[in-house]
Amino acid sequence: MFTSQLIFDYFPNLTDRQKEQFTALYNAYAEWNAKINVISRKDFDSLYLKHVLHSLAIARVCTFNSGARVIDVGCGGGFPSVPLAILFPDVQFTAVDSIGKKITVVKGVCSAVGIDNLTAINARVESIAENFDFVVSRAVTDMSTFVGWVWKKIERGATAGSLPNGVLYLKGGDLTAELAATKMKWQRYNISEFFEEEFFETKQVVYCTK
Repeated sequence: MFTSQLIFDYFPNLTDRQKEQFTALYNAYAEWNAKINVISRKDFDSLYLKHVLHSLAIARVCTFNSGARVIDVGCGGGFPSVPLAILFPDVQFTAVDSIGKKITVVKGVCSAVGIDNLTAINARVESIAENFDFVVSRAVTDMSTFVGWVWKKIERGATAGSLPNGVLYLKGGDLTAELAATKMKWQRYNISEFFEEEFFETKQVVYCTK
């Protein structure tokens, strides 16, 4: 079983408050997952590996500036936005999912661990009126469909992080054909270059700027 120490090993400059929040995630998700199953029970002991650290791979690709606006589309139980909100407390996160019970879990976890820079909304992203600096997500749908949902939501021409504004998407497997179908220029980052665990061998962060 992986503990929060896994996160501390890869991110050694966390504050005491951040360490407390990452540690508190386990019990918070355990409590909520018993009520509303958003993480498969066989995977739960790997929460810190398969969900928390996986989410934080985005931070190895892009550091968000203070005040940046980031939306997590199809957030499920809050990945990648919940871990990222702990890591970037001065960034404003919005987590959106069309399934209400998943948003209930996100709100409950944020309340339990004291995350106050994340707003969770039960909606389809197309209905969200505002724009954002970055869109993040994890394996929600094929890339062409996803881009159709989110592209107009990205603030054009701004740089609210170490990369220009755009999409940062977590996905695994051979993405060549899927990315080519979007007719956009993607950069691909192998997560195995950031984290040594076998789980990440086929996992990537893909990025496209607007």
